[in-house]
Amino acid sequence: MPGSKEKACMNCKKIVTGSECDNCGSTNLTINFSGLIIIIDPEKSELAKELKLSKPGAYATKT
Repeated sequence: MPGSKEKACMNCKKIVTGSECDNCGSTNLTINFSGLIIIIDPEKSELAKELKLSKPGAYATKT
């Protein structure tokens, strides 16, 4: 998407490019985030379990 900027959802920390989070449906998004975690297989990932992430995707570590 030309001109789109990545944003982090303030509720679930998912990184999105639209105006709404495709994970939780929130429109509470910010461009001010740092760090990035990419979860490929949440069922096998110890980090995903610790962070209570159940869906694959990119997540901000701090918003």
